[in-house]
Amino acid sequence: MGTVDIAGLTKRFDQSVALHPTDLHVEQGEFLVLVGPSGCGKSTLLRMIAGLEQPSAGRIAIGGRDVTDAAPSDRGVAMVFQSYALYPQMTVAQNIGFPLKVAGVAKAEIATRVAAVAEMLDLVALLDRKPRALSGGQRQRVSIARAIVRRPRVLLLDEPLSNLDTALRARMRHEFARLHQQLGATMIYVTHDQLEAMTLANRIVVMSAGRVEQVGAPIDVYRRPASLAVAAAIGSPGMNLLPVTIVEASDAGARVRLPDGGVVQTDAQVPAAATGATATLGVRPEHLVAAADGPFAGAVELFERLGPLSFAHLGAQGAVGTIVAQLPGDRAVALGETLRFTVAPVDTHLFDGDGRAYPLMLPPSSPVR
Repeated sequence: MGTVDIAGLTKRFDQSVALHPTDLHVEQGEFLVLVGPSGCGKSTLLRMIAGLEQPSAGRIAIGGRDVTDAAPSDRGVAMVFQSYALYPQMTVAQNIGFPLKVAGVAKAEIATRVAAVAEMLDLVALLDRKPRALSGGQRQRVSIARAIVRRPRVLLLDEPLSNLDTALRARMRHEFARLHQQLGATMIYVTHDQLEAMTLANRIVVMSAGRVEQVGAPIDVYRRPASLAVAAAIGSPGMNLLPVTIVEASDAGARVRLPDGGVVQTDAQVPAAATGATATLGVRPEHLVAAADGPFAGAVELFERLGPLSFAHLGAQGAVGTIVAQLPGDRAVALGETLRFTVAPVDTHLFDGDGRAYPLMLPPSSPVR
C-alpha cells in the first residue's frame, strides 16, 4: 500500500523552525501537490518523507509501517529531483537500470524492466545515448524512468519542471498526468507554480511559513481560500487584496469601505463585534464586472492582451488599492483611461486581521471563468 501518514512532523534548524507540527494523510494512488512560496517548508517536508532529513519530532508511516527512523532505501519510495542527477559516463539504459544493479537484481530482469519503462516514457530510441546528447525534457524523463523502474509505492517529485522552458513544462505536465494514470502509484509533488498544482493535483496542500494553510481539491481551494496566504498562492493573476474597514455586519452579510471611500457588499458572515475593524477584501480579476458607478476604480497603468482575454492593471504598481481586472480579448483600452467595476457579493472574500477567511453564506453562484 502506498498510503502516507504524517503525525506531528516538525523540523528545526538550530533556532529556526522550518516545519511546524504537521499532520497529513495521503491516500493510496493519490496525486498530492505541495504548493507555496520558496522557503515555506514544502521541500523540507518532502525530504523528511524520503528519509533525507531527520525530523525534530513526529512520526512518518508509509503503507501503515512506521518509517520515521528507516533508511531512505528501506521506505519503498523513489525521488525525482529538480536537477536531473544523471551519471554522465553512463548511457540512458545504464542510468535507468543503475538502482536495480545496486540492489542486486539479475541482468535479464534489469533489461526487461528498463525496456518497459523506456517504452512508457518514449525513451526507447535514446537508450544508447549519453546524457549530454539529450534535451532538458529528455533528461527529466530519464530521471523519472530511473525512479519508477524500482516500482516504488510512493513517488516523490521535488520541483521537477523548474529547469525547463515554458513549452517543455506544459508537455511534461501532461506526461506526469499520463504517468500517474498508468502507474496508479501515490505521488507527492512539490512546486511553487500554482498552475502545476491546479492542473495535476487530486488535492492541494498550500503551505506558508512552515505551516499547512489549507488542504483540499484544487477548485475548492481556489473558490474558498481559508487564509490570505492561500488567496495569494492560488490564481493567476492573483486575487486582488485590498485593505478595508468593516462598516456593517448583519445576517445579510457585511459591508466594507475601500481606501477611497467606496462601499462593497459581501456575503461574508462577520460578527457584529467586528464592526469598525480593519480587514482585507479579496476579489478575483475574473469576477470584476464593468459598471459606470462601480466602487472599484482606477486609471489603467498596464494593459495585457493575451489572445481571448486581457488584463487591465489599475493604479501604480504597489500602491494601495491597485487592482487587476479581466476583460474580453477584443476590449480596447487606452493607458491612463479610468475604468470602474463592481462585484457580486457572493464573489467576494473577506479576511480578518489575522489573515483568516470569514465564512461565506452560500457557495458561489457565478462560475469560475
